[in-house]
Amino acid sequence: MNIIFQDQHLLILDKPAGIPVLPDGWDKDAPYLVKMLEEEFGKIFVVHRLDKITSGVMVFARDAESHRAFSLQFENHEAEKIYHAIVEGIPKWDEKITKRPLRVNVGHKHRTVVDDRNGKPSETRFGILGRGQAHSWVEAAPKTGRTHQVRVHAAALGHPLVGDVLYGAPESKVIARPALHARSLTFTHPMTQARLTFEAEYPRDLAAALKLLEF
Repeated sequence: MNIIFQDQHLLILDKPAGIPVLPDGWDKDAPYLVKMLEEEFGKIFVVHRLDKITSGVMVFARDAESHRAFSLQFENHEAEKIYHAIVEGIPKWDEKITKRPLRVNVGHKHRTVVDDRNGKPSETRFGILGRGQAHSWVEAAPKTGRTHQVRVHAAALGHPLVGDVLYGAPESKVIARPALHARSLTFTHPMTQARLTFEAEYPRDLAAALKLLEF
């Protein structure tokens, strides 16, 4: 487990892809992140989540007071999240903000869908980091925190994440999971009030995909 930073109030983790934060509904006995962390660090509190397939930086609170402070930051959009991803195709834009409303947990596959009538307000800013022959390397900054938000908004723009079959991408030999990484997280320390930014390096599979695509 790659711990980026810890003190008595918080724990910053570089989450590996393939491990859910909380128990998977289909397999109650499968390992999950909170259980693994609590075996080593004692009681922790979930502040936000990353999808099972997503790697990158996460923060956990280690006491109830810090958890309340973190929860308010995320609810008020004061925490800044930056994701890096590889998407299908070559966008014509250099930067794009999408505000398509999203409705979560739809159908037997529990997908998130764009729903202009019944969806909740959602906003993501995309920026191009690099263009290849058939794929692009992008940065995504979600202002809201809907389930699968970056994945769905990218697909809604016509550029699903490489490997994200659930949201319309073809199966890929470039990477065995949706190519999404939580690159950085900025927040205010709940006790010291210092503004902090933490980054997670690219995992091996994403770094290999970027190299293969010559980004």
